[in-house]
Amino acid sequence: MKRVRVVVLGAGVVGFSTAVCVAEALPLCSVTVLAERFSPDTTSDGAAGIAFAAEFPDIPLERQRRWFKDSFDHLLAIAQSQHSPDAGIMLSSGWQIFKEVPAKKKPFWSDFVIGFRTMTDGELKRFPDHRFGQAFTTVKCECSSYLPWLEERFRKAGGRVEQRKVNSLQELSNSFDVIVNCSGLGSKVLVGDTSVYPVRGQVLKVEAPWLTHFIRDGDGKTYIYPGMHSVTVGGTRQEGDWRLHVDQGDTESILERCSRLEPSLKKAKVLSQWVGLRPSRRNPRVERETVELQGRTLPVVHNYGHGGWGVTIAWGTALDALGLVRQCLKEMPHQAKL
Repeated sequence: MKRVRVVVLGAGVVGFSTAVCVAEALPLCSVTVLAERFSPDTTSDGAAGIAFAAEFPDIPLERQRRWFKDSFDHLLAIAQSQHSPDAGIMLSSGWQIFKEVPAKKKPFWSDFVIGFRTMTDGELKRFPDHRFGQAFTTVKCECSSYLPWLEERFRKAGGRVEQRKVNSLQELSNSFDVIVNCSGLGSKVLVGDTSVYPVRGQVLKVEAPWLTHFIRDGDGKTYIYPGMHSVTVGGTRQEGDWRLHVDQGDTESILERCSRLEPSLKKAKVLSQWVGLRPSRRNPRVERETVELQGRTLPVVHNYGHGGWGVTIAWGTALDALGLVRQCLKEMPHQAKL
């Protein structure tokens, strides 16, 4: 039987999650990950990688709940296994705090994280500018470890990896039978999606081993996330900003804001600074379409536009994308059926 050739475009957390799901579930497919950049040079590599979510306006809440739960359960299982240090996934407890009481005191994902509750007045005393808070335990995923771990898992499932720039889907028409597009911000050019835009994020890694709890301001701009080897502090959310160089003004602002929440950070040594562009969209695009490429009709499954929530929902959207690939296979001519 002829193997169905599947290509996954993109080697970030969404691309490799999708590639692993397809390669492990559909062993009769030959799966190739094709990307210009791999870890440690992807946007995912610098992500703070802590799992909780924003609500997307036009996607049914049930689907968003499934994306979150599937991803959280997947990451939690790794965090509680012997793979935890290699995969860079750990449990993380802490607080999300708000200057004003939010309209929804219990977000849709609160049932899936561990021990979610409203903070007490006593706990809030240390944050005098904030009026409301949530305490919970979630998972933190360090993609600089997780991506190589996923890549190894993908190769074990028979997957192939190729590093090159793809300028157009036309280039792939003769080599593959199904295209899975996880190219993030690259989809702006690759599939002409004008609704994708960058949200610039700058973060610092600091040495502060005494910090064990995360603190996140509800506006998403100021956060402190202790990790396995350092603490990530941030950040910025600059929409439509394509600058990839470190901005000294942003660095000073980040340190000043984070030190206000956690005064001991004034004693922390800055280890590194990083900038990444979140591939944002009003809603992530997880759907399929059929395209004509050089006289050949090919199915394309899209899975991109996660913004700053890539790590949080990557596995959930990857399972959805796997379902779409299965549909594509069912509709193929008989000789390609699995």
